[in-house]
Formats: sequence, C-alpha cells, structure tokens
Amino acid sequence: MRSTDLCPCGSGAPFGRCCLPLHRGESKAGTAQQLMRSRYSAYAVGDLDYVWQTWHPRTRPDALPPADGLTWTGLEIVDTADGQPGDESGEVEFRARYRQGPRPGVLHERSRFAVRARRWFYLDGDILD
Repeated sequence: MRSTDLCPCGSGAPFGRCCLPLHRGESKAGTAQQLMRSRYSAYAVGDLDYVWQTWHPRTRPDALPPADGLTWTGLEIVDTADGQPGDESGEVEFRARYRQGPRPGVLHERSRFAVRARRWFYLDGDILD
C-alpha cells in the first residue's frame, strides 16, 4: 500500500498521515480507538509485527501466524467506552469485514485496551453475534 492511498482504517485520511506513522513508531496512539484502527490497518497491510507489539505483554500470544487467503475489506466502529487521553482503560466495539477466498465475513468484537508505560495496548476482546 502506498502512503498516498486512503488508510484501511476508514478514517478518510491518506495512509501516510493516518496509521502508517504509528506502524513505523514515529508516533503513538492517543486513544484506544486510534490504536484499534491502527491495528486493523496493520492486519490489512500485513504488518503483524505492529499488531504483536501493540498487544499487552500479559495477554499476547507468542507469535501471530499470517491468515492465508484472508483480505480485510472494511472497518466500522460501533461503540466506544472511555479510552480517551488521560484514561487508563477503554473499550471499542467494531465490525471488521473480510473476504476469505470467495466468501465474505464479519468479525464483530468488543475489544478492551489499557495504558501501560504511557502507551495504549490491546488486552483482549469478546466476539459478538
């Protein structure tokens, strides 16, 4: 993906001014929703290192294998609770659309986030629907 392409997170901003600086470590997420969007974008562009690095050390897996044949096609933020600057935790409910081979699908999750060392991290989530 080029930095001038629209960001996969659905913000409407170019990737190079939206999630790419977070992926490169040039900036950090200021809210739980911003981290959630940047993680979705990382999945969409195949940057699993970023996904792993932004997963809370207490809950992250040892490794993240790529999902062969899976293409992320869109993100919808359904709800947020807390997760603003100054908060210590937050939740983001989202629907992430994907295609696996010819079949479309939707991942509907309510994710939990926490601040550690002044950075937002993904903790875990509940699959909905």
